[in-house]
Amino acid sequence: MMGLLRMPTTMLRGFVAVRLLALISIVSLLTLIPISAVMAQSSPEEQGDVMIRTSLVAESARPAAGEQTTLAVVMQPQDGWHGYWKQPGNVGLAPQFDWQLPDDVTAGEPAYPVPETLLIDNLMNHVYEHPYAILVPLNVPDHLDEGTTIPVRVDLQYLACREDACIPERASLSTDLTVGDGATSTRHQPDFDRWREALPRPLGARAPYAHIDDRIRISIPLPASVELDQPHLFVASDGAVDPAAKQDFKRQGDELIVETAAGEASPEPLEAVVTLAGGTGLAFQADAGSVPTPGVDRHGTGDGADEKSSTGTLGMILPALLGAVAGGILLNVMPCVFPILSLKILSLARLSGGPREARREALAYTAGVVGVCMLLGAGIIALRAAGIQIGWAFQLQDPRVIVGLTLLITAIAFNLTGLFELGGFNGGARLAEKGGATGAFWTGVLAAFVATPCSGPLMATALGAAILLPPLAALAIFAGLGFGIALPFLIVGYFPALSRKLPRPGPWMQSVRHFLAIPMFVTALALFWVLGQQLSSDGVVAILAVVMLLVVGLWLTGLRQRNGRRWSWGPSVVAAVMALSVGWLVPASFSAPPNTTDESLQRLTFNEHRLDELRQQDTPLFVYFTADWCVTCKVNEKSAIDREVTHDAFRQAGVTTMVGDWTNGDAAITTFLNRHDRTGVPLYLWYAPGAEKPRVLPQVLTPTLLTDLVAE
Repeated sequence: MMGLLRMPTTMLRGFVAVRLLALISIVSLLTLIPISAVMAQSSPEEQGDVMIRTSLVAESARPAAGEQTTLAVVMQPQDGWHGYWKQPGNVGLAPQFDWQLPDDVTAGEPAYPVPETLLIDNLMNHVYEHPYAILVPLNVPDHLDEGTTIPVRVDLQYLACREDACIPERASLSTDLTVGDGATSTRHQPDFDRWREALPRPLGARAPYAHIDDRIRISIPLPASVELDQPHLFVASDGAVDPAAKQDFKRQGDELIVETAAGEASPEPLEAVVTLAGGTGLAFQADAGSVPTPGVDRHGTGDGADEKSSTGTLGMILPALLGAVAGGILLNVMPCVFPILSLKILSLARLSGGPREARREALAYTAGVVGVCMLLGAGIIALRAAGIQIGWAFQLQDPRVIVGLTLLITAIAFNLTGLFELGGFNGGARLAEKGGATGAFWTGVLAAFVATPCSGPLMATALGAAILLPPLAALAIFAGLGFGIALPFLIVGYFPALSRKLPRPGPWMQSVRHFLAIPMFVTALALFWVLGQQLSSDGVVAILAVVMLLVVGLWLTGLRQRNGRRWSWGPSVVAAVMALSVGWLVPASFSAPPNTTDESLQRLTFNEHRLDELRQQDTPLFVYFTADWCVTCKVNEKSAIDREVTHDAFRQAGVTTMVGDWTNGDAAITTFLNRHDRTGVPLYLWYAPGAEKPRVLPQVLTPTLLTDLVAE
């Protein structure tokens, strides 16, 4: 057995295939039943207790002459059993089809859904453990008369396996079609839509691959924005790779580079499927070529590339560091920090220890601020190293976090108006009044902690660079932010005379406090605007009700505080818990409806019924199909479609643009693409007013090509 496992992949699979076919023959001879009888017993109506039940389904029972319809070979494994992909892996057998069709009726290449991996005893299997369908195009010749019967028959051989056993099975499947109008079956159409969604999407761009010693490296063109979740490369070309070998994936700009152990063959082209997040797969072909080493500049080699990289990093660090320091200084005038900073600076005027004590407290305050900023930065860097795509303002992408920030900002705003007294500010005052370096240090901690929510609009570029820089350089940026926050207090600490120019405490401070409530209310209003983009109008009203609930609780707390009652925070705590609980659930229940129309550009989401209506109105139409993982699509959109000159030309000519997003494999779009002889994106169509058929545009667009359309 160990000798068998050490066989090369192709030899091992061939050995297994011979043994399986021999087993079928021996069983047939021993039972004195010819092979044809074995196949007949495996027909759908007589399958009995097979491990994988099979059936043949046609998308249209009345295919049109000269057109194409689709057949589905449906496979339903029993629990614990699995079937195989077209390249089964280290062991197994791909399904074999033997079609019996009338003259001139032909069956195309089978299309397989994205497979799964199953590793048994260090042998990789490319399998399906759940019901699936293999789709086969059937071409009907144009000379057949309507009403002609098309008998379709296929003899199917396949392997059904579980972890401890494999059984070769056969089935003879048949159906009769009649030449007609090509109408699809309403009964089976939902099934075909689901089966098509399980197919890998054609990438539309070819990839290079190269052999490096006993390794193979493939560079797959894939936008960096496309999400990956435990990707895997399924190579359909026999012998090109070792299916069981470890696969290393690395991102390099808009390329996904995968490296694994090479096999014995060097196919041209290499055919493969790479899986993304959520079980989505992309099918592509790769040609022999040059593939850069991941992490090394494509155009640089050796020391020159390293020197260029170092210079580029240094060129990014210095502006980002200066931006962080400047942003930190500006943060001192924000409502988040200014009350605490004012209290601390005013306390310097009351110091009795002279300049030495002032400098010591200034340094302690700086240490607290810088320490907190570096800790926050280290947390982000750690998350980045763990593979989590995160930024300084990452939480703003989640409406539930926006709800929480809205509640927090609203509470701070009403505190500044005097509705209630916040213990945090009293605590800040106590820290500011506390003598010694300890109090100064913790005041710095408090100032830095409350400053972080205000940092986004002031220094997004610097913090964005910090997210991309190496860890030590990124920490320097966060330290620069802390230094900027602490700099005003540090200057006053080393030049105490400056503190005497500050206004003395008095009634004006209460007026300033009330004034500072205005920018906080404006911030809350801005957060409501953000929620308005993420939620429906009912959702925004629900959030407003949640905020009002919190304000009522804060008002009751203020009443109890002014009357000197105990447990004054009780109403606020109850209101806050209720508001946060309801606010957490609202976004899921009131998500914003999809934005289907851009009025200024007359841009619609693809809908075939709407497309037909617009064509009947003789409206000029530009229809295109795209996907987030399609590099060619994104380049065309950036360089040609979304250019101002194109928008102006389309707007003046009254052109309606319709966009089909095929990122998740929309079934309606798939059917539309197939009708236009396309298996993937991009597809660009121009419908001139009154034209019977659309004009298919090239896959590489230019602004001139698009603007010339309206001039014709």
